[in-house]
Amino acid sequence: MDWKPRAAALAAQISHPGSDWWVPVRETPRHVLVERWFTPDARGWTAIDGPSNEGMWADATYSDSTLVTRVGPVHADLATLDQPVTGLPTSSSTLPSLVVTMLEYGRLTPGVRLLDLATGSGYSAALACHRLGDDLVTTLDVDPYLTQVAADRLDRIGLHPTVVTTDGASELPGTFDRIVSMVSMPRIPASWLTALAPAGRLVTTITGTGLIITADKTDDGGAVGRVEWDRASFMATRTSDDYPPALGELFATASTEEGDVAVSPFPVLNVTQAWEVWSMLSLAAPGIEHRTGTGDDGSRMTWMLHPDGSWARARTAPGERTTTVHQGGPRRLYDLLEEIRWRWLEHGALPVYGARVTITPDGTATLSRGGWTATL
Repeated sequence: MDWKPRAAALAAQISHPGSDWWVPVRETPRHVLVERWFTPDARGWTAIDGPSNEGMWADATYSDSTLVTRVGPVHADLATLDQPVTGLPTSSSTLPSLVVTMLEYGRLTPGVRLLDLATGSGYSAALACHRLGDDLVTTLDVDPYLTQVAADRLDRIGLHPTVVTTDGASELPGTFDRIVSMVSMPRIPASWLTALAPAGRLVTTITGTGLIITADKTDDGGAVGRVEWDRASFMATRTSDDYPPALGELFATASTEEGDVAVSPFPVLNVTQAWEVWSMLSLAAPGIEHRTGTGDDGSRMTWMLHPDGSWARARTAPGERTTTVHQGGPRRLYDLLEEIRWRWLEHGALPVYGARVTITPDGTATLSRGGWTATL
């Protein structure tokens, strides 16, 4: 493949000649790191084999897009072609612009030791090696297949970072000046603060939100920083082959039970597309599963499900602005959403982006802004 013009075009799209990441993007043959990926269709996820269709391979790997490389426990490399796989994506080669954004927030100046957390395809490690040198980059993933394949493919393009297989929330393999996570975390692990060198910096996203947190280590072993104004969402960290099963039984309950009934003055909102609202709601009730759909009559529908058994169902009929809400379980999830939407309307914004972040040595993080606080 004549990949260099394509890599140059990608660099021009997501970077600029004065950037520290201009050359790494131009010099990294992403297609070598991603040979197969999944695409969604009505039947589930179907594996695409790049080498058998060079044009498609080049278009996919040098576009600024995420390529799903694992669904449930099935790797695209090992999947049977033309046999769909069902489940949630569990690994990917993240869109290059987001990889660059996260590395930029890491402030990777020459000489710093980096932990690239969540190896995936190895693309973020490759960019970091171009910037820092192989000996200063460690990349880590919980999946032994991913780390082995990434190490082999990085070797094929002449890059040799330290590649480790372990759980990123457990004890980390060394001391690092920078920890940049390409997977979302429900909270900051205490092990990160232990492994972070004095004045070191961590960058991560928070599970179920669009929040990028950056924080610098303090003398007491904690860290202080902020929620950045950029938005980002990564797959959630996992400790096993797959995520816990979706809340299918609770969805059946939420779809049929009457529960407590109320009328909302707001139309149904696709919460996950409203980044501020989604992030605030996930901080208030971590673990909410959202589903949306359209009724047979064209009505807009949404469901909210929580592992504690709480549920909500809402419907906005065609031509209507108000919404009928049903909810049950120990918490009233839709009431939480309504409180956030009222605040959003009253103030024109929500306080979550730009919030100050204070992290104690045990990993407890407090977000605060304008009198609002939340704890992870």
